[in-house]
Amino acid sequence: MAEEVLISSPGKITSHLTGSLLAVAFLTSFGSSMLYGYNLAVVNSPAVYIKDFYNRTVVGRNGTGLNGETLTLMYSLTVSVFAIGGLLGSLIVGILVTRFGRKGTVVKASVLVFIAGTLMGFSRICGSPEMVIFGRFITGIHSGISLSVVPMYLGEIAPKNLRGFLGLVPSIFIGTGVFAAQILGLHELLGKEEHWPLFLSLVVVPTFIQLLLLPWFPESPRYLLIEKHNVHATITALKWYRTKCNIQAEIEEMQEEQRSLSSVDTLSVWRLLLDDTVRWQVLSVAIINVGMQLSGIDAIWFYTNDIFKNAGIPVAEIEYTTAGTGIIEIIAGLIGCFTIEKLGRRPLIIGGFTMMGICCAGITFALILQTHLSFMRYVSVGCVVGIIAGFCIGPAGVPFLITAELFKQSHRPAAYIVGGSLNWISNFTVGFVFPFLQMSAGSYSYLVFSCVCLSVAMYVYIVIPETKNKTFMEISRMFTKKEAVPETQSLGHMDQLKLKKINGYGTLENGSLEFDSSSSVP
Repeated sequence: MAEEVLISSPGKITSHLTGSLLAVAFLTSFGSSMLYGYNLAVVNSPAVYIKDFYNRTVVGRNGTGLNGETLTLMYSLTVSVFAIGGLLGSLIVGILVTRFGRKGTVVKASVLVFIAGTLMGFSRICGSPEMVIFGRFITGIHSGISLSVVPMYLGEIAPKNLRGFLGLVPSIFIGTGVFAAQILGLHELLGKEEHWPLFLSLVVVPTFIQLLLLPWFPESPRYLLIEKHNVHATITALKWYRTKCNIQAEIEEMQEEQRSLSSVDTLSVWRLLLDDTVRWQVLSVAIINVGMQLSGIDAIWFYTNDIFKNAGIPVAEIEYTTAGTGIIEIIAGLIGCFTIEKLGRRPLIIGGFTMMGICCAGITFALILQTHLSFMRYVSVGCVVGIIAGFCIGPAGVPFLITAELFKQSHRPAAYIVGGSLNWISNFTVGFVFPFLQMSAGSYSYLVFSCVCLSVAMYVYIVIPETKNKTFMEISRMFTKKEAVPETQSLGHMDQLKLKKINGYGTLENGSLEFDSSSSVP
């Protein structure tokens, strides 16, 4: 017996936030994205203890300890190998999401966290610094995969009116991960010498929770329909993620995208770079991902303690003050998350980069003038807060969201490889180059970051259109036609679509959506 699926809002692909959408956003962000922020900050607090462990282990093996330079090199390798792993993870994410799907990649990648946690947790018992370094490398691979696949997954399961909100949830959890590492690293908690292996291996806890619950949720509907051609699974997934919405119009929009693709096979990075039809999209993704890391945020986080010390904050209280900046990250991330669907992507990313550019210039002048004007020390603290807040409101999460929105299904994995690899390379470059820049340019080094931030903001203002409340096909047309699609525009023939259940199973009649004979397709 055939029964018709009801449509509450004809012709519009919009929906309310459902429990399933929120649960998937929480689980993927909590069990994957948060680990990136946690691993960025986790090695700062126990640095002295890790170096002492390395030295004592070498003494036990060779009878002589390490000199200062070698010890610093080993610790620097421990920190930077995370970025090398991240680059590798970003390069293989395209293969993984094509073979295993979006959710499948998130679930299978969790195995890496358990391997890394085991290596780091038992490294002191085994007397092996190599286990710490290799564990950090593996966590980097997991973070490189997660930074791409989580926003890709959330961007594909979200209706267009909630894509921005769900797309920024991972950035909130990245800030939460940094904050958690700062708090747990306090001496009163896990900041003692005997606790550092446990401190490093705690990453397995959120991943274990994710692994228990996430497999119960469906795969991305777009992946199921466009790449796997499974209409029944697509309808089942949409019913999980939607309530009282136009499911048939959303499927038709996916089918329209499928018909527009010259091939449903996933493009390689080389083919993506040679595709003239997406040249501006690729350039935009490259610029905003490189700008995200060259904005100077990593340098600010690294030198926050020195700036606070110069501002007159007692040394004993600096670690608590630094931890307080984690609260600013979370609050700024929440502001961006809850305003993006109202303000749009452009205001957040342009405003965030502009705010960072102004504050980076402010730090330069504050550091120069603080020897003459005492109140400039507090201006420098305010600029640090401004840079962190500006970053977390927009540039921290919007680049990953825009990468999903600017490309069709076949181009999206390769686009994430390009954006992710440039992101990690830029991250490593800043960490390597900034100390030398600081030595040669001193306070003026922050002017370099100021110029980068303001240049990226200008590029976004001129080139990247607003993608709020647009379908992927509409966004694609905005670039090909060089003109924006009005937000009120929708596919005019959607009102006439007939989606039916046949023999109790969700299928499309004759494998496609039918139109009334009276409908006219432009």
